[in-house]
Amino acid sequence: MAKSAKNIVLYGASGKLGGQIVIRQRGGQTILSQAPGEREKAPTEAQKAQQMKFQQAILYGKAQLADETAKAEYAAKSDERRSAYNVAVADFLHAPDVDEIDVTDYHGAINDSIRVRVTDDFKVQQVQVSIVNADGTLVEEGNAAKQGNEIDWIYTATATNESKEGDKIVVRASDKPGNISALEQAM
Repeated sequence: MAKSAKNIVLYGASGKLGGQIVIRQRGGQTILSQAPGEREKAPTEAQKAQQMKFQQAILYGKAQLADETAKAEYAAKSDERRSAYNVAVADFLHAPDVDEIDVTDYHGAINDSIRVRVTDDFKVQQVQVSIVNADGTLVEEGNAAKQGNEIDWIYTATATNESKEGDKIVVRASDKPGNISALEQAM
């Protein structure tokens, strides 16, 4: 791939040249690359699903730029390599990661805490914690509170849990586009 800035011959040019070279304009530069080969096979179901998800991401990115508040949020994370639109598209394509559930300070009493570490490429919107008994009954659930470091969330218990044996903690984290990730941990 060749790059050129302010080349008098190629300045502003774009498209396919001779079926072998593709000319693109990106960030004030002219980029030359080999033309993609012709697709010989029909796309697989997984490829079709990925194409559909990418199409939805593009629509999401455009919608976010039409909303001035959302546009400003995404613009704050942009830089010279990624525009606000690119940040919004990437946000749609990447769900948050629930990295850790720490039950060290949870003993089954009211006001005990559960720490959850969640990361996202843009911003985590909500973290919901459920405590489920071994027989599948729900002890309690609610939203965790974001901490100052932006990656830890604390859930404070509101109910007494007599027996923690066999219980599990279920965490669901969501981001701005509505992607949801879940993680379960046995106690």
